[in-house]
Amino acid sequence: MTCIRLILLSVFSAAFLSLTAQAQADGRYMISAANPHAAEAGRDILAAGGSAVDAAIAAQLVLGLVEPQSSGIGGGGFLMHFRAGNGVIDAYDGRETAPAAATPEMFLGPDETPRKFYDAVVGGLSVGVPGLLRMLEQAHQDHGRLPWADLFAPAIRLARDGFQISPRLHYLIDRDTERLTTFDTTRSYFYQPDGTALPVGALLRNPAYADVLDQVAGGGADVFYNGQIAADIVRTVRGADRNPGLMTAEDMSGYRAIRRQAVCGTYRENRICGMPPPSSGGITVAQILGLLEGFDLHRMAPDSLAATHLIAEAGRLAFADRNLYLADTDFVPAPLKGLLDPGYLKSRAGQISLKSSVGKAEPGTPPQDHGALIPMQDDFERESTTHLSVLDADGNAVSMTSSVENAFGARLMTRGFILNNQLTDFSFSPEKDGIAIANRVEPGKRPRSSMSPTLVLGPDGRLRMAVGSPGGSRIIGYVAKTLIGVIDWNLTMQQAIDLPHVINRNGGTDLEEETSAAELKTALEALGHQVSIRSLNSGLHGIRITPAGPDGGADPRREGIVLEGSTTR
Repeated sequence: MTCIRLILLSVFSAAFLSLTAQAQADGRYMISAANPHAAEAGRDILAAGGSAVDAAIAAQLVLGLVEPQSSGIGGGGFLMHFRAGNGVIDAYDGRETAPAAATPEMFLGPDETPRKFYDAVVGGLSVGVPGLLRMLEQAHQDHGRLPWADLFAPAIRLARDGFQISPRLHYLIDRDTERLTTFDTTRSYFYQPDGTALPVGALLRNPAYADVLDQVAGGGADVFYNGQIAADIVRTVRGADRNPGLMTAEDMSGYRAIRRQAVCGTYRENRICGMPPPSSGGITVAQILGLLEGFDLHRMAPDSLAATHLIAEAGRLAFADRNLYLADTDFVPAPLKGLLDPGYLKSRAGQISLKSSVGKAEPGTPPQDHGALIPMQDDFERESTTHLSVLDADGNAVSMTSSVENAFGARLMTRGFILNNQLTDFSFSPEKDGIAIANRVEPGKRPRSSMSPTLVLGPDGRLRMAVGSPGGSRIIGYVAKTLIGVIDWNLTMQQAIDLPHVINRNGGTDLEEETSAAELKTALEALGHQVSIRSLNSGLHGIRITPAGPDGGADPRREGIVLEGSTTR
């Protein structure tokens, strides 16, 4: 059995690189993003000769305008980049950080018990230092081709001219009226004078956001992290009428994005590369696939009971480990190599039976010291995130997931953009039975994430896929299922994205409502699963590279699209 192993990816052989370059010799490019305006901005940058990073930046800046519930410059993200020229994969960490004044007890109530989620979210206390712009600037310095300022033009123009409220944005504004009207800025921006949500088709302009982008376009990310924009962010956070926060100007100016080494494993001889901690996504996706390596999924129908059961069981075991061991490794030790050790995964997979569910799984003991950690508490990670995948004409690729955490973040708005509530991704409980919880709040720490931007290289070393999704901690299952769809069942990217969702995070098994998966409820219960049928609102956006060219997919559960073109004439 081929087993997953941890690989800190550097440079591939010249043979692999030449194959990749040859595969992209036709000059075709593609972007899959969660909103048509964003996809068009990215496509236009690619058509102008921009790199994958250039297109990702332009698209992301538009997403912050048209999808403010999901991501933006007031939040953070992770970006995976594949360099066709030398085969290197870079992993950029733009995750938000806790301010220097943060304490492990900051989300406890007066009775020293954890606060309810929404009691902590709304207001300044939940806002982490935004990381998105620093990350994008670092990636552009490394891989950009067009001038930085050019990438801001589409979002600036759209913010000034206005865009029409989409059905999805209207629905989310209307659904969140009680919390989104807490503060004057969000109430005046998203609602009509009578207090009703802006209707579908209403023209929404955001000159304040355009002004911020114009300044950053001219002066770089330093303009955002220092000076008046940073001062306005701090004033909004600390002066919130509800849950005033702890952020300072020094927290803003001191933020740094980090270029990390990707964590990569193998599955059916493909290399699966994702983000390391503070994201749990890369390791946990790799574990799910590693646990399934010994099963002949390719012989099973995608909607079969056997395949559904196996995927749920692998998720159960992987999440048992994820919930115990993974957090920001700059602060706590984590057995990354041990979690992907071949012998360890083989032993863990031995618990999976086609005849019954393992039930609530216990974490394993990987072969590496991991310190005194206990399972995470109060894992509230929510689904308001976005993902985009890009392939440029030279074969470079980006897989980027970004977020403000909950829908509309902390419900605070500054200078036309939403501020995140990422600090509520930390454990609200600092300890249990006197033992410190790995994902507790600490000054300067980055909260654990499940974002799973993923790049896949085929057995021949060529780039094969760029994919990711929003969806809170369910992101991991969404991405793993899509990879299985392409690799095991030879589906197109769109077909793999369209597959019904089956999610297990070491608890009940979630089946996507109104799909063939929901029809397996009774059969799965007979195997010992506790089953829930529910909406599973992923936002998968991916690109698959084939001998015939790129093949893209956009999740029909949201409003994204795939756009492509070619530099050849």
